[in-house]
Amino acid sequence: MDRVIEVSHLYKSYETAAGPFSVLKDVNLIIEKGDYVAIMGPSGSGKSTFMNILGCLDSPTSGDYFLDGYDVAHLGGNALAQLRNKTIGFVFQGFNLLARSSLLDNVALPLVYSGQDKRIRHEKAKQVLTKVGLAQYFNSRPNQISGGQQQRVAIARALVNSPTLILADEPTGNLDSKTSEEIMTLFDDLNKEGITVILVTHENDIAAHAKRQIRFLDGKVIEDSSRAEPAMVEEIV
Repeated sequence: MDRVIEVSHLYKSYETAAGPFSVLKDVNLIIEKGDYVAIMGPSGSGKSTFMNILGCLDSPTSGDYFLDGYDVAHLGGNALAQLRNKTIGFVFQGFNLLARSSLLDNVALPLVYSGQDKRIRHEKAKQVLTKVGLAQYFNSRPNQISGGQQQRVAIARALVNSPTLILADEPTGNLDSKTSEEIMTLFDDLNKEGITVILVTHENDIAAHAKRQIRFLDGKVIEDSSRAEPAMVEEIV
């Protein structure tokens, strides 16, 4: 399989008044194309910092990070922005939608940065909004739909550039259990289509959707496990 992400000997520290504070300590990880990963750990374990580095929103203090075969540390600002826009779709806990814009314009926003004209932007936005079950809401605004529907809009926005990788940070954190399950079913379906999904969560039932669970503690990976597929479980039994 192709490697989407490869990190080796990754360290991250921040300068504080008391001196350097180490957040990530010698993290080594490979994530293949089509993988479905849940990153878990208590507050302060380093999982969110690691996610920010994967999303090219932060840089490691030392170590190597290859994204889709590119050495991220050696990319200039424009090249890095283009790689991030082409490769990664982001989904956040807080939805991060523009309140005064239609759902269509919210979803089409990443295409503005890739230089596509308005007609093409809107056509692609309509396609992904339809894909997530919101075809009847093109011209609605975020405050006119439910929280679960807003998260679907955020997922549609993440999909509009046809990324190979989706990074989701606590994507069900603001949702009730029923809506959370609906959103996770959507992630399941996207992964079945071949999209690599990496999500940060502190909830075991959400992590159970993933094929692989990676646990952080004190800046280190302490567990990296895969769940057996149903057929394999039956064989063992």
